[in-house]
Amino acid sequence: MNDSRPSDSTSVLFVCLGNICRSPLAEGIFAGMAETRELGGRFRVDSAGTAGYHVGERADRRSIAVAAAHGVRLTGRARQVSQRDVHEPGVVVAMDRSNQRSLERLRGRKGRAEIVLMRDYDTDADSPDVPDPYYGGPDGFEEVYRILERSCRSLLDDLCARAD
Repeated sequence: MNDSRPSDSTSVLFVCLGNICRSPLAEGIFAGMAETRELGGRFRVDSAGTAGYHVGERADRRSIAVAAAHGVRLTGRARQVSQRDVHEPGVVVAMDRSNQRSLERLRGRKGRAEIVLMRDYDTDADSPDVPDPYYGGPDGFEEVYRILERSCRSLLDDLCARAD
C-alpha cells in the first residue's frame, strides 16, 4: 500500500484469491484512472489475496501483458489480506462472492471496512463475479480487463460522488 498518500485519503483494496491475476489488474486500472483524473492523492490503492498461495510473487505474466497492452503498469507483489485491511475504514472490493464471504468472516463485527463486489459497479454485468482467468488463455485476461475497466470507472465515480 502506498502510505505516502494523505491520511484523509480513502483506502481502496482490491481482493481476489491469490493476488496475481484479477486484483493487481484492478489495482493498476483504478490507480491509473485516478491519476488521469488528477485524483491520485484522494486514494490509497492496493490489492491482496484471501489465500497466501503467491505471497511475494509478481502478478501473473498474462495480467502484466494485458495491462501493458492497455498502458497500465503492474508493479506490486502478492500479499495476503490481513485483519488490519478489514478493521480499518476503507473500501474492500472483492472480485467474487467466495472472496467476499472470506472477507466478511475476517472482518467480523469489529471491522469498519465496507466490503463490496467489483461487479456491483459493472454497467454490463451478466454475473456477480469477475471470472478467474488463471486456468485459461489470454482471451480470458482480456475479458477480465474489460470487466475491470468498466467496474473501476463506475467505482471511481461513486467514490468521488460520496466525497462531494
